[in-house]
Amino acid sequence: MPFVNVQTIKGIMTAEQKSELLRRMTDLLVEIEGQGDPQFRQSVWIRIDEHDPEQWSLGGVQPTAAMIAAKFARRAARRIPGIKRAAKPGPAI
Repeated sequence: MPFVNVQTIKGIMTAEQKSELLRRMTDLLVEIEGQGDPQFRQSVWIRIDEHDPEQWSLGGVQPTAAMIAAKFARRAARRIPGIKRAAKPGPAI
């Protein structure tokens, strides 16, 4: 019985993205650990724990909610044609 715990920053994923992540991770565990047995799905536990940005440190920088939002806005702008990137709001994370 696998138990997977995903730690992430609060607000990064939408409810739909979390559902998709849970579904795909479950599918992968059924395929690999459960050797494709559909009954194994009932034994897969996955939990997503979301924490405030201030509870994290990346490279010695404690990100703020604004820094996280800016980083993900830049990532989205690179993926979506026609959207211009905003100026950098502070230290990159």
